[in-house]
Amino acid sequence: MTVLVVGASGATGRLLVSQLLARGVSVRAIVRNPDRFVEMVGVHENLSLVHAVVLDLSSAELARHVEGCEALVSCLGHTLSFKGVYGQPRRLVSNALQRLCTAVKVHAPSKSVKVVLMNSTGCQHSELPESVSWAERCVVSAIRLLVPPHADNEQAAAYLRQHIGPDDPHIEWVIVRPDTLVDHDAVSAYTLHASPTRSAIFDPGKTSRCNVGHFMSELLTHAELWDAWKGQSPVIYNRATSTTSPE
Repeated sequence: MTVLVVGASGATGRLLVSQLLARGVSVRAIVRNPDRFVEMVGVHENLSLVHAVVLDLSSAELARHVEGCEALVSCLGHTLSFKGVYGQPRRLVSNALQRLCTAVKVHAPSKSVKVVLMNSTGCQHSELPESVSWAERCVVSAIRLLVPPHADNEQAAAYLRQHIGPDDPHIEWVIVRPDTLVDHDAVSAYTLHASPTRSAIFDPGKTSRCNVGHFMSELLTHAELWDAWKGQSPVIYNRATSTTSPE
């Protein structure tokens, strides 16, 4: 199995890459700085690097890079700085996802390609009856206007749900929604839910980046788990216990 990862250099992306490599999966990663990336994850015979900025690649180049991949994962996100939040590209996540899905369709693969998008609990699943208070709706509306990356993440999720949909002949997808991301040294117990069980604004939970990487790698390497969440937007929270076996 070969998986294309974009956003691989990020704090969650590189953990995902390590998880996939540990499972014997071949990983193709698009990275800005290959030397620095190798310093972070090491040299591996199943790891191949594409030295590029994903939005700078032409349509033909993207089609070449997705060819032969059975899955692709977007861990793209905006840098938490003034330039990263308010500068260009404003639609990094959604534009990259759309172009990658278009590149998949160029090859009209006989077997559906699995697409995993790392998103956020702050992005409500509009097609589910997710309970959101009036106060939270007001805050999210303000964030949508004032913090461009939020709208970008919403548009990326909406693209998979509305434009790719549940019956696309070439693409299957899962949108993974962690809550507040934290750094832990190892995978711990976590829970999965079809919708948030707490307010992302007023009562946020925590999700370790290594748990997100673990869940996404489990999705891609276990057919039953993929079938259970295909076409959905699972929410992932750390469990309060200190046990180490994920649930």
